[in-house]
Amino acid sequence: MRRRRKYLDQRQSDNHERWLVSYADFITLLFAFFVVMYALSSVSEGKYRVLSDSLGSAFGGRVLERIAPAAQSLPRDLPPRRIIQPADPQRMQREQMRGIAQDILRVLDSLVRDGQVKVTQSNRGISVEINASVLFASGQAQLRAESGRALQQVARVLATTEQGIQVEGYTDNAPISTSQFPSNWELSAARASSVVRLFIDNGVAVRRLSAIGYGPNRPVTSNDTPEGRARNRRVTVMILAETPGKAVDIPFAGAAPAR
Repeated sequence: MRRRRKYLDQRQSDNHERWLVSYADFITLLFAFFVVMYALSSVSEGKYRVLSDSLGSAFGGRVLERIAPAAQSLPRDLPPRRIIQPADPQRMQREQMRGIAQDILRVLDSLVRDGQVKVTQSNRGISVEINASVLFASGQAQLRAESGRALQQVARVLATTEQGIQVEGYTDNAPISTSQFPSNWELSAARASSVVRLFIDNGVAVRRLSAIGYGPNRPVTSNDTPEGRARNRRVTVMILAETPGKAVDIPFAGAAPAR
């Protein structure tokens, strides 16, 4: 009888302590739940999706349906994140134009060193100023063979870009009057057109090109000396920068307001 009572007392004692196992499991699950809630308040969307897929596969997709709304209402007292500013279009354009200028300097290196070619960059774009004596014989508009090879290298650089290209021809103030070129206007325009034709033949799109002849106008120095006149005889290749901004119609002062 005593043995049976002792057995019953021991069994009752075991039953009283069994709740501790369930309580410990519950506390562990609750701790894990709050850890997940905190993690959801700070992780990125990509990490949330990974966690969602993992928990969904483990619990049949029901846990995340309750967690997500609760996570959205949690306070987000997190340190401010660095805001990534959008790229500056004008800065990107300047860097792109600088790269084009460097490529042109590389292919015209020997002429630049001799002072026959000058490459500059401004808000308007890249200016490649070439002395006319390098490109043409006196009073002629046909490109020399050696200068044509140099311009072919330039054309290969420009063929890979998208900017507009304006070729400008200039002369000195010494008058010319031949059957082919009645004045310096025709000569300067014909020289600019010769360069444009070479660019087209070497892969530069026609829609990007234009030729302008300025004749003796817009000299860069005085025409009073032979050196000054030689400096003014030139061809300038302008790689035009894209101008940001939208065209706006200017209304006529006396026009009725639009309805």
